[in-house]
Amino acid sequence: MITMTNVYKTYPNGAKAVNGISVTIKQGEFVYVVGPSGAGKSTFIKMMYREQKPTSGSIRVNGMQLETMQERDIPYFRRRIGVIFQDFKLLPKLTVYENVAFALEVIGEEKSAIRQKVAEVLKLVRLSHKTDALPNQLSGGEQQRVAIARAIVNKPQVVIADEPTGNLDINTSWEIMEIFKEINKQGTTIIMATHNADIVNTFRNRVLAIEGGKIVRDEIEGGYGYDS
Repeated sequence: MITMTNVYKTYPNGAKAVNGISVTIKQGEFVYVVGPSGAGKSTFIKMMYREQKPTSGSIRVNGMQLETMQERDIPYFRRRIGVIFQDFKLLPKLTVYENVAFALEVIGEEKSAIRQKVAEVLKLVRLSHKTDALPNQLSGGEQQRVAIARAIVNKPQVVIADEPTGNLDINTSWEIMEIFKEINKQGTTIIMATHNADIVNTFRNRVLAIEGGKIVRDEIEGGYGYDS
């Protein structure tokens, strides 16, 4: 599913963000990525969907070799993964339905299939009643659920979530985690960077702790392990 082998990332200013990471994440796993700010978590996450390219080392995701991937192939690679951000990144002039449908339209899906798939995924994230709403008519939690729906409507093998509950209150965060649990139960691999100790300690899954660009802890059903 995802394999990193001896991966380094040094930025042009000389900052070493990732410093020799090797890790394997199997199909169907739920993995938290934790660690202090500036530890290299975001770079680690971004390299998985080829937003960042390693300085050296090997990264393989869904059978594709990322460090040698041509720029023209990146959009096709990303169609097989779902990415969820802290700030939602919804298209403000499109409705809930249109935001989710857009992910299918860009790959040329038939209109009848789009209607069916969008209806199914909006039901999963409990937003069937908000189909025609615009993003600015939604709460933060509802906007994040739209972002999740858009990320999973293609039925990706892996979902990468970068601080998906960072802008949400605790009750809404709990609702989002229940949706992630359901997606994971269906066989989707989930990798989630988070600073939320309560979530990590309550919804127990594998934990990768990153400090100084290295994985310093890799625990099955681990705890958060930092003061929050």
